[in-house]
Amino acid sequence: EVQLVESGGGLVQPGGSLTLSCVASGFSFTSYVMKWVRQAPGKELEWVAGTSRAGGMRYYSDSVKGRFTISKDNAKKTLYLQLNSLQTEDTAMYYCARGGDPKLVPHDSRGPGTQVTVSS
Repeated sequence: EVQLVESGGGLVQPGGSLTLSCVASGFSFTSYVMKWVRQAPGKELEWVAGTSRAGGMRYYSDSVKGRFTISKDNAKKTLYLQLNSLQTEDTAMYYCARGGDPKLVPHDSRGPGTQVTVSS
């Protein structure tokens, strides 16, 4: 059974930082593109960042480029997202997702999500 479990979300002030983690199990982590997507209240799912199977290629949406960093540790079967210089517009539920194009939303499995709230 495919399992993706996110953690690391929370409440942070504008300009702050968080590190999200996603532990994967039940499938060959090295064989899959992985990505982060997010959904703000009342909005559609939005692609945030993606990485190639080996983790060497990384892609970012324009809204987070230069502020967020995605990384994939195949040995630990863990996907990370470092969030810096957070803005109120970054408030959303963040999901770790498997498969599909690393630069697009569609995927075949995702975790339950972790909430990020940016507020003063």
